[in-house]
Amino acid sequence: MKRIVIWGSTGSIGQNTLEVIRQHADQFEVVGLAAGGNAEEMIRQVEEFRPRMISMADEEAVEKVKGAVSYPVEAVWGEEGLLTLASLDEADFVVSAIVGSRGLPPTLTAIRAGKTIGLANKETLVMGGSLVMEEAKKAGVSVLPVDSEHSAIFQAMNGERADRVRRIILTASGGAFRDWPRDRLATATREEALNHPNWSMGAKVTIDSATMMNKGLEVIEARWLFDLPYDRIDVLIHPESIVHSLVEYEDGAVMAELGTPDMKVPIQYALTYPDRLPLATEPLDLAAIGKLHFREPDYERFPCLKIAYTCGRAGGTMPTVMNAANEVAVERFLAGGLSFPAIEEIIEEVLSRHTPRTNPRLEDLFEADRWARETAQHCGVRVG
Repeated sequence: MKRIVIWGSTGSIGQNTLEVIRQHADQFEVVGLAAGGNAEEMIRQVEEFRPRMISMADEEAVEKVKGAVSYPVEAVWGEEGLLTLASLDEADFVVSAIVGSRGLPPTLTAIRAGKTIGLANKETLVMGGSLVMEEAKKAGVSVLPVDSEHSAIFQAMNGERADRVRRIILTASGGAFRDWPRDRLATATREEALNHPNWSMGAKVTIDSATMMNKGLEVIEARWLFDLPYDRIDVLIHPESIVHSLVEYEDGAVMAELGTPDMKVPIQYALTYPDRLPLATEPLDLAAIGKLHFREPDYERFPCLKIAYTCGRAGGTMPTVMNAANEVAVERFLAGGLSFPAIEEIIEEVLSRHTPRTNPRLEDLFEADRWARETAQHCGVRVG
């Protein structure tokens, strides 16, 4: 039995992970769950999976769960609670599905405690990729990708020599606005931005998909996961989301992983690697699909993708500041206080005010993150 901790268990990735575990109850045991404030969903999960420990955003949510479940589960809360859960003795494998930069400290803690990491939290590597991969190497810990794109690359490189890779190609759906003209984006609503054509995801990731910042974060994540320079990491718009990413080798061969859009597939591969198990999912029918389409991304329509490449190449504290500014801008857009194009404008303004620091320590990254969030709260023009 592989013993699993899931951070973000009530979110999209977390719930898909639990569905995989349901299908293979003889293979996995849930020993820890962490969530924000969704006590109702956590109560259901605790009753079904009976973890040894849970963590919630605050004490109030914890008490609500403890008061409703039928057995005395150990419960912690807040940032310290996540760190406690990260080093839980009983756990072998941690699925990091927390949204945002909050995922970095517990990931480092889990690595130092010798846990295998199933990483669905892009911001962890965007903010601290060098530190995370260095710690993982030191601890002899695997960091396995859970994102569909990075899982596809991981699978396409399995059994191949990494030094024979010419480039990797991340595919992108293009998000809710992939076919919108640039001038129409100024009137885009929250509901329109959240209407992703292919995937069911959390609100923050869905907005990032609409700006294509999500793909920019994935580019930076890929740089650290696969140890490749940015000029060997490309992006293609692929509206059908069937080809999940590709790897081109020195001899011209291109390996791709294809499948219907279903996050349970990359989640299960991370949980069972290097094995594969049956999975109840819609089979791929290429004859029914008929055609697959690809095009180059338009960096003028999607400036966030260009910003991510620039910040990734600059390194130091620049990706941290970009990520923090984006998180705040997305929160403000979702709250109804900004126009959609203001997201990228805020990111650019915060970056323009930042004095980068090279070779940052962990405390430098947290300070850059704090500064960027505070600055981003006061940038941009509000709507309404």
